[in-house]
Amino acid sequence: MPSMYRDGIYRMPAEWEPQKSTWIAWPHNKEDWPGKFSKIPWIFSKIIAELSKVQLVNILIKDKSDQKRVKLFLEILGARIKNTRLIVCKTDRAWTRDFLPIFIKDRKKRNVLSNWEFNAWAKYKNFKNDNTTYLSINKLKKIKMVRPKFKKKKIVLEGGSIDVNGKGLLLTTAQCLLSSVQQRNKGFNKNDYGQIFNKFFGVRKVIWLNKGICGDDTHGHIDDIARFIDKNKIFIAVENNKKDKNFKNLNENLKIIKKFKKENNEKFKIIKIPMPNPKFIDGIRLPASYLNFYIANKIVLVPSFNDPKDKIILKIFKKHFKNRRIIQIDCSILVWGFGTIHCLTQQEPI
Repeated sequence: MPSMYRDGIYRMPAEWEPQKSTWIAWPHNKEDWPGKFSKIPWIFSKIIAELSKVQLVNILIKDKSDQKRVKLFLEILGARIKNTRLIVCKTDRAWTRDFLPIFIKDRKKRNVLSNWEFNAWAKYKNFKNDNTTYLSINKLKKIKMVRPKFKKKKIVLEGGSIDVNGKGLLLTTAQCLLSSVQQRNKGFNKNDYGQIFNKFFGVRKVIWLNKGICGDDTHGHIDDIARFIDKNKIFIAVENNKKDKNFKNLNENLKIIKKFKKENNEKFKIIKIPMPNPKFIDGIRLPASYLNFYIANKIVLVPSFNDPKDKIILKIFKKHFKNRRIIQIDCSILVWGFGTIHCLTQQEPI
């Protein structure tokens, strides 16, 4: 049974709690989608357009020369321009979920920026701009910012590696945070992370799943395999084909969730989300998953993959998000960058 902690200094709201805005970075790194980049701005524009109909969208652009071009894309896709704000802020990539500060609440329920270290998933050398975006965000927001440390060490943490229910529980994976080969936080153990998550996210219990899915460039991010959809419900990825490389790992994760008991000894309501059929581009297995959805104020943006299971997924989401409109976004090309909708968004709570 995971360790239990008291309420921390801060709390991370759940994604379904009321949002003030969504943060997105306009794509410009063609290396993330080799040979397919020309289609990527259109997909980003579609996502931004849908979000702009329900809330403010802050869009980070690399320089002022991008302003007219970005606005043109958004106008063509029918975005509500008054709900979009272009902010000049250099980035290396467009995966804001992982490098932007995470918005948390203090005990007076005021927004605070928690700025974690980003090292490009311990895989890439160009991350300096991503790791300094907090400067622009802090200058714009003018709110308190904390730089989490543990035992005087800065903490490497990506937003895609964790998911919270806003009521003291957090999902993550051992593959991402505990594996020595990941070079995120050398020497940290489960108890260390428990203390960190308690202090900065208000987490009392951590649910440690084992591994992520095949093709995941981040080595085990949770937002491809398991997500809270309310304080008592979890969507979890399952693979029914025993010959598929994901079958064993996802089955182990499911067993862990089934055994886990909350503080009141109740178990979660578990909703199984089937994996799409394996997706490849240029012979490379991609981390296609329906779990990489994003919950906004009145809508849920859900990845689709031109897959027979897309229709099944739509029905499941409509059943469990009755007060939000479900919008499927074709991510067949977007996933070539090893991420989809959740990876490129970051929520700012009210």
